[in-house]
Amino acid sequence: MKKKTYFQKLTLFISFLIVSCYSSAQEIKLNQVGFYPSATKIAVVPLGNTDDFEVIDAKTQKSLYQAKLKPAQHWEYSDENVRIANFSEFKKQGTFQVKSGDQISHPFEIRAQIHQTVAKAALKAFYYNRASIDLEAQYAGTWARKAGHPDDEILVHASAASASRPEGFKFSAPKGWYDAGDYNKYIVNSGISTYTLLLLYEQFPEYCQKLSIDIPESNNQTPDILDEARWNLDWMFAMQDPTDGGVYHKLTELSFSGMVMPDQVKAARFAVMKTTAAALDFAAVMAVAHRTYKKFDLPFATKCLEAARKAWDWAEKNPEIYYKQPKDVNTGAYGDNSVKDEFVWAASELCISSGETKYLDRVDLLESEINIPSWNQVSTLGVISLLHHNALSKFSPTYKDSIAKKFIQFTEELLQKTQSSAYQVGITEFVWGSNSTVANIGLLAIQAYQLTKNQAYLTLALHHLDYILGRNATRYSFVTGHGDKTPMHIHHRPSEADGIAEPIPGFLAGGPQPGQQDGCAYPTKLPAKCYVDDVCSYSTNEIAINWNAPLVYLVWALEALMR
Repeated sequence: MKKKTYFQKLTLFISFLIVSCYSSAQEIKLNQVGFYPSATKIAVVPLGNTDDFEVIDAKTQKSLYQAKLKPAQHWEYSDENVRIANFSEFKKQGTFQVKSGDQISHPFEIRAQIHQTVAKAALKAFYYNRASIDLEAQYAGTWARKAGHPDDEILVHASAASASRPEGFKFSAPKGWYDAGDYNKYIVNSGISTYTLLLLYEQFPEYCQKLSIDIPESNNQTPDILDEARWNLDWMFAMQDPTDGGVYHKLTELSFSGMVMPDQVKAARFAVMKTTAAALDFAAVMAVAHRTYKKFDLPFATKCLEAARKAWDWAEKNPEIYYKQPKDVNTGAYGDNSVKDEFVWAASELCISSGETKYLDRVDLLESEINIPSWNQVSTLGVISLLHHNALSKFSPTYKDSIAKKFIQFTEELLQKTQSSAYQVGITEFVWGSNSTVANIGLLAIQAYQLTKNQAYLTLALHHLDYILGRNATRYSFVTGHGDKTPMHIHHRPSEADGIAEPIPGFLAGGPQPGQQDGCAYPTKLPAKCYVDDVCSYSTNEIAINWNAPLVYLVWALEALMR
């Protein structure tokens, strides 16, 4: 493992001092990357002694635009009184700052394709989290590393034992993405992550076809986003028991490894327990993969649908097998004691891909809940797919319209929360991975925009990207390597152990939440400010593939729509 040199340590310390001093005077919060010329542009300004603000040239400090601040509002989640500076009318391209009295923002740009660099980095973060492959300097640059976890001798755990695969049986399950800051792989979490990338391709194929992220597969005929998703799909296939179609819940060490590089971990790895949730998530994702890969690899696509059917059949025979953490296993559980939503999701995707409505006979879409997607709340994913593919046209017009109306009504509630919020953001519950909630609100907003063409929903999506990139109570741009104040000490083993001062770029930090489950020191318990940029903080500063996936969707979709 490389060690930080004295120069690297000194540089990091000086950078920290500069950012700290800069931030103390830089209270105006906005998207630190920038804005599209024709889009909404706002900043959040703490209550001061003036009603005015201006946009200034970042180099010359010349004032280019002046306007009045909106009336002050209180944001309970950060206990702040703030005002909105709306400079949407300002469309000049260049590098600028917002200034109000003695307060000033970080510099930002206004230009076309402003978020394309973030888009590429957010997807390439999945490449950096690949298991079972050397990350070569040609593609990984500074963050090149040796392969970790070949996963060619996985042991069947006692909880997963069967007649055909008894305890200790060995099989091969390479590839896949490391789940988060740790080195384990989980079906339910990689399921929603992979789906979100495939959904992006389904909805914006032309844009996805054009954008390269410089990975080993970039020169083939398949879009990079599908090449990257394929790396995880290949692993998911290996997690299905070929005998009965059931799917193992996770591939894991018995305990989390230390903060070391992946090639240094030699602990035995196990396939743990088959669960209904894992089978249904697998079925849903494989059904989507059947649609997205048909054009590029028909045999693979056919295999996907066959595997999806087998997993569905297993789940129907075993509808209530919930994950229970074995006593000797101490890694992430991803336990879920209700799989009604997983049945909705899998049924929806299989209905679309197979053309058979029988799958939807198993569920009640009208009774299923519309909510912000997360790994344990996935029914909305099925609704999104059904509406996008107009698959409900096989049913009565009233049924179809009721589902669409229900979805739009939920998104409208998010819009109203955002418009009434002092920070112009729709999040009201700061849970673990709160930034994923924000990104997924943006994903829902894009769906509503595509269904209605109502510009307010596109603006809703932009507001939530602005939050992620700096317009929040912490003043952090939460995507590593993008913005002036970004996380430097994410809870991510390769970023911590590689001896490089900067973390791997493109990862979305989990974000503020008041739980403080890790025992780190925090500046406050206010939900929107309870965040610390420290590797200790796995509760606010870890990364995870299911947080990066909606970020990828949100940024790529906006880039496709804002051209």
